[in-house]
Amino acid sequence: MSNFTLESEAFDSGGVIPRKYGYKNGNLSPPLKISGIPENTLSLALIMDDPDAMGAVGKVWVHWVLWNIEPNVVEFKENSIPLDCLEGETDFGEIGYGGPAPPDKEHTYIFKLYALDQKLDANKGSTKKQIEEAMKNHTIAETRLEGKYSP
Repeated sequence: MSNFTLESEAFDSGGVIPRKYGYKNGNLSPPLKISGIPENTLSLALIMDDPDAMGAVGKVWVHWVLWNIEPNVVEFKENSIPLDCLEGETDFGEIGYGGPAPPDKEHTYIFKLYALDQKLDANKGSTKKQIEEAMKNHTIAETRLEGKYSP
C-alpha cells in the first residue's frame, strides 16, 4: 500500500474550498501537493469533477482534466499547471480549470489523481471520457482530495 496522497494548503480534504477558486469568483486553480508517487509511475493524470451536479444538471460535471504530468511533479502552484502536461475540455466547454459553480446548493468536488504506467496518447482538449478510456488498465494507484463549495 503506497502513501500516495493529494492535498491542498488552501483547504482540508472534506473542507470548504475558498471562494477565489470558484468559477465566478476568480476561477484560480487551487495549489495542490502530491506525495508518495509510486516508483514505477511514468505519468500522472488529474480529474476534478462534481458528482453532486447529477441532481441539478443530470450529469457529473467535469471541472478539470490534466494528463501527462511528469511523475517528479510534487506541487501545483496556485493558478498554474505543471510544464508539459496537457489539459482537456471541461463541461464549461473550455480548456483548463473551471472552478466550482454549484447552481443550487453545496456540492462536493472531487480531485482524483491517478499514477499511470505510461504517458497517454491523447490530444489537448480531450474529454474526461477519452482520458478515462486511455487510462484503462494503466492505473497503478489512485488518490483523491474532496472539497465543498456553496453558491
